[in-house]
Amino acid sequence: MAIWAIKAQATVATDSDPDLLAATSGLISIPSESRHEAQLADLVEKELEKVADRRPHFSVDRVGDNVVARTHLDRPNRLILGGHLDTVPANGNATPRTEGNVLWGLGSADMKGGLAVMLELARRVERPAVDVTWVFYAREEIATVHSGLLELQRERPDLLEGDVALLGEPTDGALEAGCQGSVRIEIEFRGRRAHTARAWMGENAIHRAGALLTHLDDWVARRPTIDGCTYHEALQAVAINGGVAGNVVPDRVVVTVAHRFAPDRSLAQAEAALRQFVAPSMTDLDVLTVVDRARAAPPGLSHPLLSYPIRRHDLEVRAKLGWTDAAFFAERGIPAANFGPGDPVVAHTAAEHLERASIDRVWTVMVDLLRNGVSAP
Repeated sequence: MAIWAIKAQATVATDSDPDLLAATSGLISIPSESRHEAQLADLVEKELEKVADRRPHFSVDRVGDNVVARTHLDRPNRLILGGHLDTVPANGNATPRTEGNVLWGLGSADMKGGLAVMLELARRVERPAVDVTWVFYAREEIATVHSGLLELQRERPDLLEGDVALLGEPTDGALEAGCQGSVRIEIEFRGRRAHTARAWMGENAIHRAGALLTHLDDWVARRPTIDGCTYHEALQAVAINGGVAGNVVPDRVVVTVAHRFAPDRSLAQAEAALRQFVAPSMTDLDVLTVVDRARAAPPGLSHPLLSYPIRRHDLEVRAKLGWTDAAFFAERGIPAANFGPGDPVVAHTAAEHLERASIDRVWTVMVDLLRNGVSAP
């Protein structure tokens, strides 16, 4: 916390390049595992209130552990900048460590580097060319039902109004368009118990699951291209649970299957396709349960607030293969993409880190977008 405060005092009144790596380190030093974001939300609220004290067109609202700041300049477009406050549990990396131009620590990539950029933009860009809404929200890293965005939607949906959303998820300075959707199911295969000495008198549920596993091995991934972005679907068995005892033929086994689908399919279409795929491996006695489902988000790259910075900064554009809250905004008619510092490959790992070049690239693009909108100076 002290690192961030010192850096903030040093940069409020100057236009020199900010030390965003130091700012990120300060944010990492404040633990914010999911459901424990209050301390970090307090800091974010305090820093944004300082901005509001200097600018009559800038407001700050807090709902639970979610903090939303907005400009009120009557611009023709409103850009939403979204970032989650929480991290996954620490893995020996709770304390930030800087070595040269690399910052190591929990959340450095996912996504306290993105939060540092968002806060510095609020602090430095006094009269942006577009109205801006900054959304710092809780509980992204756990089940969607607990998301701070859903809490905001219930309590203050007006705070989430906008024309385009950019999420600070780690993309290493590329723009990752939309996101894939997700359906996770559990299939309970049923058999009949028997003593293993008389196994022929029973029906082994675990053996019955083998047909599904073989079928999954034969599955061929779809790779649709949408707005120039190629998505790569996935279908995997991710868990299996069954068995009674070493001398009992099992009468039950549950296989969990996870499906990531491209945004050319609706959630209903993806779920129907998944049910159709697994049906030949099941009988009328077996039970399929959908345990998690999330919509995909189309790329939405035609909006000028996305297409213009891509052209102006020659950004790499690629499909978002995972799921992000881009889907939350797309579901509400707001085109959304992911653009933030840090390599997504190292997120959630003990070796999570952030390179200075990555966060500086993102800063250059974002400060230009806020200062100039879709019109180059």
